[in-house]
Amino acid sequence: MEIWKVLILFLSASCGGLAVFLFKGDNHKMLKLVLSFSGAYLFGITVLHLIPDAYHGNDNYVGVFILIGFLFQIVLEQFSDGIEHGHMHRHTHDLAMFPVGIMVSLCLHAFLEGMPLAQGNQNQLVYGIALHHIPASFALGTVLLTNKQGKQKTVFFILLFAVMAPAGYFFSNALSTGDIGNLQHYFNRIMGIVIGIFLHISTTILFESSADHRFNLRKMMAVLLGVAIALVGFLGEL
Repeated sequence: MEIWKVLILFLSASCGGLAVFLFKGDNHKMLKLVLSFSGAYLFGITVLHLIPDAYHGNDNYVGVFILIGFLFQIVLEQFSDGIEHGHMHRHTHDLAMFPVGIMVSLCLHAFLEGMPLAQGNQNQLVYGIALHHIPASFALGTVLLTNKQGKQKTVFFILLFAVMAPAGYFFSNALSTGDIGNLQHYFNRIMGIVIGIFLHISTTILFESSADHRFNLRKMMAVLLGVAIALVGFLGEL
């Protein structure tokens, strides 16, 4: 078990969320560039690393579970309002009370994202999830403050979200080592679900992180950089 993975996942989400106390406003150009970069990087490592690894075990049903993961993410977004993409599909003033659905779906999403990290060389995936969680956690913090949850409650729920991906990693690590039943035999199918989630998240980020789905020069450079780093990492492992 590699503790550095846990630290990176926890610190990225917690720092991204706590940054809401330092910055004000919804339009952060740098944050949008980080979002575009992370979406491209996440898409790159999904195509180059996760999908080939999932099919390596010759499980004919992996594709079915990829579809399930993709559709499951669509269902999650009905409750999270798209916070996984680093922004809201609804204006925060439309949320009149504590966003229970947002917290539950976002925590479940993060938990599932941490699960593939326990098997194989998933270093690039760690960085992809970490970058992806920075704007997602920032958006969560914005929603909590807008709903007048108070500083202490906001910090608590941001930290709760931050521990979800590490918790998924610990749980999956227990499965893969056989500490909990024999579910490690279905690890590729679990990976398929996560792949489907990542495909939905990454492609949605790429098309929704700019107005009218248009790619300006800065966003294009961020996307190309994200894909290039994923490709370099892939070629370096050959």
